[in-house]
Amino acid sequence: MTPLKQLWLALAGLALCANALAQTKEVTFAHQDMLVPLRTVMESGELEKTTGYKIHWRMLGGGGDVIRAMASGAVQIGEVGSSPFAAAVSQGQNLNLFWILDDIADAEALVARNGSGIHSVKDLKGKKVATPFVSTAHYQLMAALKLEGVDAKGVTVMNMRPAEIAAAWERGDIDAAFVWDPVLSHIKASGQTLASSASIGKKGYPTFDALVVDAQWASANEGFMLALVKALARADADYRSHAAQWTADSPQVRAVAKWTKADPKAVPAAMALYKFPTLREQLSPAWLGGGAAKALADTARFLKEQGKVQEIKPNYGAYINASYVKKALGQ
Repeated sequence: MTPLKQLWLALAGLALCANALAQTKEVTFAHQDMLVPLRTVMESGELEKTTGYKIHWRMLGGGGDVIRAMASGAVQIGEVGSSPFAAAVSQGQNLNLFWILDDIADAEALVARNGSGIHSVKDLKGKKVATPFVSTAHYQLMAALKLEGVDAKGVTVMNMRPAEIAAAWERGDIDAAFVWDPVLSHIKASGQTLASSASIGKKGYPTFDALVVDAQWASANEGFMLALVKALARADADYRSHAAQWTADSPQVRAVAKWTKADPKAVPAAMALYKFPTLREQLSPAWLGGGAAKALADTARFLKEQGKVQEIKPNYGAYINASYVKKALGQ
């Protein structure tokens, strides 16, 4: 067989695989426990009804878990923070960021246990601090240490998923943690907040959560992607317009609590810490129009300094796909 024929057969095989994937009309969507309006879409089943797709909603413990599942091919769409996404594409994963799930703002924070003797970031030296590794919280923890001149080698930084952090906090096994809700609200009750994602972001290390997709799958399933973006926009708009009605006993908050295993009473206050960009804000210079790519590049450089990635890509804008948002706006 000639090399040309071998190449033709290989390309034909790839095309058949892509078509088969598109025709199955199934998708596995990995979500985390962030308190976001998307949970109402998951609860309503509207996306399944609109598209005819069977959606496998799969809850994972952190962005690192989501990225690994996507690398294995087990997941096509996932919720990840900016830090794990920057690490993934820096390491060669063919992913596209297509939606800013939330501006984290004050929704992640570094909290020290009452009685631990920790009153500032500088006091973390010699202490045990837990955070999910390669998450936005981990990225900002390391940034906070750097900003305060604390040698990270002198701090015992422990890799724990949010649920593990809650359990370790209860046992008294850790002195501090950098995490998000619903665990954040729990540890704040017996701790002191040292820094938030917003305060660290203002010093040059901003973070956000995003929805990302396997680029090849997205290309073969454009109709589903557009329907997803429209559903996201509607859910976010409902929250922005009627946040006061999202009370602990409302169906919206019950849906958020169900899919995240959160206490419904804690959900309204926790959601108020996030910001959810509109469709037009998604396309703005702050987000898909340039800001997200810059934040990813800055994050990747920091991760390289920390030895978490070996290579920095020349253009992180290549991993941003704003086409579905543009189509949803009729552009």
